Amino acid sequence: MSQSHRRMTALVSGAGYRSHEPIVVGVRRRGTPPILLAQGLTATGEPVTATTLAYAASLSKQMTAACAALLVRHGALDLESPLSRWLPQLPPWAGAIRLRHLVHHTAALPADAEVDALIDGDRTTPGIIRALTRFPALDRRPGTEHVYSNAGYVCLAAVVERAADTPLRDFARRHLFGPLEMADTRFWSGPDPTPPGAAPLARPHPAPLSLGDGGVWTTLGDLLRWGQALNADELGVSGLMQAPGRLDDGTPIDYAWGIGVRSHAGHRVYRHGGGWPGLRAAHARVPDLDLTVALIAIDDHTERRVPLLDSLLDAVTDLRAPGS
Repeated sequence: MSQSHRRMTALVSGAGYRSHEPIVVGVRRRGTPPILLAQGLTATGEPVTATTLAYAASLSKQMTAACAALLVRHGALDLESPLSRWLPQLPPWAGAIRLRHLVHHTAALPADAEVDALIDGDRTTPGIIRALTRFPALDRRPGTEHVYSNAGYVCLAAVVERAADTPLRDFARRHLFGPLEMADTRFWSGPDPTPPGAAPLARPHPAPLSLGDGGVWTTLGDLLRWGQALNADELGVSGLMQAPGRLDDGTPIDYAWGIGVRSHAGHRVYRHGGGWPGLRAAHARVPDLDLTVALIAIDDHTERRVPLLDSLLDAVTDLRAPGS
């Protein structure tokens, strides 16, 4: 066992993950082999590895955002266009929401808990959009507050499909996952709760089948590849995706395109988490170090991933600020 692998094992243990708990963790810098740790078994008894197909939960948002960014770059999507243009079935309040509001969670949509209460178990894209049609008005004016919204990214994914005139799964395969050689990654909308060969989630909580807010199934290896591609701007949209949003009055927010904008040890970090009952995931990139850190914890109902991600960043980033 290498010193790097021993250090990662110690960090995973220090975050509270016991040796039998299923988790896979990876760190990658361009030009060097990835450092990987995998332990535990899936619910079907298979060893967890860097190729275990798992639900990405809200890590999907940055991939949804990348699809939208590609359409913006090619002139097929205007961030100032109203949501009502693309989803005319929504109530009149959709005319006040611009697509940039969806991207940055400033659309003032109803709280996710309120939407969930109306879906009647139909946790699909059509089910969530139908639930939104039952709200006669918004409680706030769009663009005035940053409030995280899963429903907003479901709407954004539906807009991408209409602008591209292509199902999201196909658009992402052709323009994201195929070119980046992320062969194991896909958007999945059913009808089965998991794609073939995937690690099942904890019963009785199958993964939702909505796209945009979630919907991506991937592997730790592909998540590291995704970070490497964005760090190197292989899709030509990293600059756009990494630009922090603003409220309509110009107030900056710490959220870009499907990713949070933070700093760590003097470096700009783009990070996001994903969670569902029995599943925790996290992804972070440090572009100026060409560094990506990712983890997927299966059968995890805790928030140990956050201190683990922080400790991994501590271990692999240069603790001096750039230029010091």
